[in-house]
Amino acid sequence: MARYVKVAGISFGGAGGSGSAANKVKRNVKQLVELVDQAGTRSPDIICLTEFCNVFGLTAEEWIAAAEPVPGPTTEALGKLCRKHNTHLIIGMPEKKGKRVYNSSVLIGRDGQPIGSYHKVHPTIGEVEAGIMPGTEYTVLQTDLGKIGFAICFDLNFRDVGEGAFNNGAEILFFSSMYHGGLQNQIWAHDFRYFFVSALPRAGSRIVDPIGRVLAESQLHCPFVERTINLDCMVCHIDYNNQHWKPLREKYGGQVEIDVRSDEAKFILYSHHPEVTAKDMAKEFGLRTLDVYWTMEKKTRNAALRGK
Repeated sequence: MARYVKVAGISFGGAGGSGSAANKVKRNVKQLVELVDQAGTRSPDIICLTEFCNVFGLTAEEWIAAAEPVPGPTTEALGKLCRKHNTHLIIGMPEKKGKRVYNSSVLIGRDGQPIGSYHKVHPTIGEVEAGIMPGTEYTVLQTDLGKIGFAICFDLNFRDVGEGAFNNGAEILFFSSMYHGGLQNQIWAHDFRYFFVSALPRAGSRIVDPIGRVLAESQLHCPFVERTINLDCMVCHIDYNNQHWKPLREKYGGQVEIDVRSDEAKFILYSHHPEVTAKDMAKEFGLRTLDVYWTMEKKTRNAALRGK
């Protein structure tokens, strides 16, 4: 049963200028409001902003002083755009929670209200020394789009975050960051079988599919990246499954899509059917999921080692 979601990311490196920390935050938020308003005219279902987007230009010590509660001034200013454009928004910001400050990705719903926050599990040494508290949970939030997971910048060096999001059912992972991440974007998408959407301070914000292909990327002269994706999908190995492609196509025609990545010997099965899901199709035609195939291989190997 097709589940189309229009995802977007905005590359933003700060409004620039001098003055007090408070004035820099005001300029950043003003420009973010303008950018989100522009992106909203394209009717995205969700927009991702970069890490610490409201405090660009501040020192590490000033991050702590500028941290805001949620809800707070930044989430309220940007939340108005969610209501205006009927979209979700992910804001990277220092979040004050009691006496602690976290490097957070805050998810705002279509109604402009916060749904929840992810706290960066692996802040850098410099962040911790400045007063940023590490998070402890691989937060995945349920939305009307599906299940949303998160990672922030330095997290990308630690697979427990990507695996934690996968184990908690994330269908899309949003990566707010100061650095690009390079091949790690594609590796995580491929290994954990979710869509990967990044937002960076400069060109290179990406949308990657669940077998590691870059679908879209922001450019130097255009800070926006967007793509409509279909979350009714599953990744399978070609082995034992490609024999079913012909009858699948014969029955479902244009309502099934078999997107093949021969180099990795995998494919994505998409359902564009209004009632039948990709899992339904796989079950009907006896397709083996990756997890089933890996389990079968391990059982076969172990039996051989036992001499059976």
